[in-house]
Amino acid sequence: MVSSPSPVLSIENLSIGLPALADRKHAIRDLSLAIAPGETLCVVGESGSGKSMTAMATIGLLPGGVEVLSGSIRLAGRDLLSLDEDGWCDLRGREVGMVFQEPMTSLNPVMRVADQIAETFRTHGLLTPAERERRVLDLLAEVNLPHPELIARAYPHELSGGQRQRVMIAMALALEPKLLIADEPTTALDVTTQAQVLKLIDNLRRKKGTAVLFITHDFGVVAEIADRVAVLQQGEVVEQGPTDEVLTRPQHPYTKRLLAAVPSLTPPAPKQLTGEPIALKVDALTKFYGGRGFFRKSREVQAADAVSFDIRRGETLGLVGESGSGKSTVGRCVLRLIEPDGGAIAIGDLQFGTLSQRELRPHRRRIQMVFQDPFASLNPRRTVGRIIAEGPITQGADPAKALDDARILLEKVGLPAQAVERYPHEFSGGQRQRIGIARALAMKPDVLVADEAVSALDVSVQAEILKLIRGLQEELGLAILFITHDLRVAAQICDRVAVMQKGRIVELAETAQLFAHPRDAYTRQLLAAVPGMNKII
Repeated sequence: MVSSPSPVLSIENLSIGLPALADRKHAIRDLSLAIAPGETLCVVGESGSGKSMTAMATIGLLPGGVEVLSGSIRLAGRDLLSLDEDGWCDLRGREVGMVFQEPMTSLNPVMRVADQIAETFRTHGLLTPAERERRVLDLLAEVNLPHPELIARAYPHELSGGQRQRVMIAMALALEPKLLIADEPTTALDVTTQAQVLKLIDNLRRKKGTAVLFITHDFGVVAEIADRVAVLQQGEVVEQGPTDEVLTRPQHPYTKRLLAAVPSLTPPAPKQLTGEPIALKVDALTKFYGGRGFFRKSREVQAADAVSFDIRRGETLGLVGESGSGKSTVGRCVLRLIEPDGGAIAIGDLQFGTLSQRELRPHRRRIQMVFQDPFASLNPRRTVGRIIAEGPITQGADPAKALDDARILLEKVGLPAQAVERYPHEFSGGQRQRIGIARALAMKPDVLVADEAVSALDVSVQAEILKLIRGLQEELGLAILFITHDLRVAAQICDRVAVMQKGRIVELAETAQLFAHPRDAYTRQLLAAVPGMNKII
């Protein structure tokens, strides 16, 4: 009989306490996990379940006021909780590598890529300058970045999101650590880049025998990459086992609820909208961006190339595609947040695209936006009531009446009317997104533009927000332009889908038709890249 290898990471009966004023006593309670060499363990759960706190404890980066109360964390048998700060500094990078969710905030904006990767070697006193330079280029090539010499000289802002994430992976693997921790590393990436990053991590752990602790709320990612799954709820492991077993035969009600909330790639029955008037019509919309580029001294990019579509009252049109395809540019041009270089935009009978800035102001209420990150788009210094009432007040509404309407809107989006007196930081991500929707509806718009409005939310919260949007659309007759990189979400909420590539719409069809019989090769490529497509449907 062959004995199983000793685990790289072993966590036993770990409990982590939260500060006195927190909403619960424990961030983590009596948690036990183990990861073998070359194995990927996915830890899943909603926001606040303790996923990231587990990772932070493993790398010695718990926030102030949070402390380990009991239990042990061992890396290849070494007791990590006994380390002092020097011990943790020696461990990070050398024994444990970390890939964070948002590389743009994790990378130093004023250091070139090569210097940031080389810093790992300098910190640990390894290699000569010439050896570091060669090793940096080798690492960039290992993570499949094109033109490593050019990437090495670039600053983070000159790279795409997928390229920045590959740089983070190169840094994490520079010293060939025993354990790689990946905390939501693909959440903000489009499906094709996400598939490439997942494949990269999987290939590297197979090749080098690295143990991987992968934190995610996306069960499609779990199906694609995990050997085993641990499901966390309120800081406790409620279910743990092999991936196929947990995904196909879940035992715990919480696991079943999370899986039930995963959007299906099978669209619901289409609406009958033939007689409804056209609420938004976009014809030959064109937008150029000019300026200095990284790979060339100067370049002009056509972000929108003769984009045309219409949306009927009560209809949702999805705009999908990779990062850089022009989706958000089209949304911002339609809203006149940026000015298009050509084309026409009409809201009902109003030629919205030809209005001057002065003429535009009273008509802005007819088209409103729900942003991706509600925390960044809500003023933290104002109460929720003031945030929602601000738009109508600027249009001449009575402040007291606008605040009363804000209370009604909050109840309409599933929040208590008393929330008008609270501030954005007092709400969860899903609740803040409801506030963002209420703010948009306060203007009584004809058209709603939702730009990645649910991409950062847990699957259960995402399902609630999608249900809310559908219900409000039916009640108010809204036309919705829904911008997303998540094809599962598009399948559930969109009546028609337009696929964008390099500034052009390459395919536009009813959702069911497009998903079942995609005509364009690029559409087929996007559908094939959906994580876990053949495992979670």
